[in-house]
Amino acid sequence: MDECHIKWFHLLRVKSRSLCYTLMQPGFWVKKILSISVGSSARDHTTRHTFLGQDCELSRQGTDGDFEKAVQRYRDLDGKVDAFGVGGVEFYLRVGKKRYYFRDVSRIRRAVKISKIGDGNGVKGLLESRAFAALETHLNTSENKTLRGMSALLTTAVDRYGMGEAMVAAGLNLTIGDLMFTLGFPFPVRKLSTVRMLAAVLLPLITQMPFSWFYALGSEQDKPPQKKWDKYYNRATVLGGDFIQIRQYMPDDLTGKIIVTNTTTQKNVEELRQRNLHILVTVTPRLEGRSFGTNVMEATLLALMDKPQADVTEADFLYMIEHIPLEPNIEVLN
Repeated sequence: MDECHIKWFHLLRVKSRSLCYTLMQPGFWVKKILSISVGSSARDHTTRHTFLGQDCELSRQGTDGDFEKAVQRYRDLDGKVDAFGVGGVEFYLRVGKKRYYFRDVSRIRRAVKISKIGDGNGVKGLLESRAFAALETHLNTSENKTLRGMSALLTTAVDRYGMGEAMVAAGLNLTIGDLMFTLGFPFPVRKLSTVRMLAAVLLPLITQMPFSWFYALGSEQDKPPQKKWDKYYNRATVLGGDFIQIRQYMPDDLTGKIIVTNTTTQKNVEELRQRNLHILVTVTPRLEGRSFGTNVMEATLLALMDKPQADVTEADFLYMIEHIPLEPNIEVLN
C-alpha cells in the first residue's frame, strides 16, 4: 500500500469513528413531530417524550390565524420532520359514516409530499371513547357516582361526533350545541340523528367556505370568555367538546362541573381552577403541564409506525394507543 492509500485509509477510519460517535449520541434518532396550527402562537409548546423506547420531539407552532403562512410552512418543512400535525383545522368532518372535506384545508394536504401528516381524525374517536370509559371508572371508584343520567352539553358534534357517540354510550342526558356554537342560532339539538340530518343539509355548503367563518383563529382564541348560552352551561354537569369552544362562552362559576376536552395549557388549567371546576379530563396525556391535540398524537403514532401512511388502519392506531399506552388525563381541580 503506497503512502497516498495509507493516508486515505487513516482518513476514512477517523471519519468512520466520528460518524459512529455521532450516531450513538442521544437525540440523533429523535423523531420530530411538528404541529403547525392556524391558532394563537401564545399556545406554542415544545417537549420531548419517549414512546415505546423511541425519543420524540413534539412541537406546536401557531401562525395567529394566518392560513397562508401555515401552508407555506408545511411546504418549507416537508421532509424535514417525520410527521406533521394539522392544528386548528381539519381535513374533514366525520359525521356518522359520512365525511365532509373542507376545500380550504385541502391546500395543506397538497403542500405535503414527503412527511407523514395527521389532523387527528384517525385517533380522535378512539381517544374520546377511552376518556369517557376512564372517567366513568374514576367516578365509580372515587365518588361512588356514575355518568349515567347526568346532564351534559357538547359544544359541537360535527367535529366531535365520536365524542357525541361516547357521551350517548355513557348514558348522559345530552344537549348538542352545533347551531349555537357555530352559527349563533339559539336552537339546541338533542339527538345525534338530528346532527346527521343537519350535516347532510348544511356541511356540503359550509365546507366550501373559509374555515375562519365558523371557528375562532389566532388572537380570537385568547379573548376572555363572553356571556352567552349561560342556561345551557348551568344545566350541564358535564361539558364536552373543543376547549376553544367551551372556553369561548363558559361562565365564571364552574362549581361541580366536569370538562372533557382536548388541548389545554397550564394557564388554561389555572383559569379553570379559579372558576372552581371539579374535574378536567383531556383525551390525550399531559406532557410537561400541557395536553397536546389529537392531531399531535396521530402524527406521533404515524412517525412511530414503520409502514407507509397509506397502509395505516384504525386497528394500527388502536394497537399503538393500547401498547404505549396513551391514557387520558383526569385531574381533580377542586
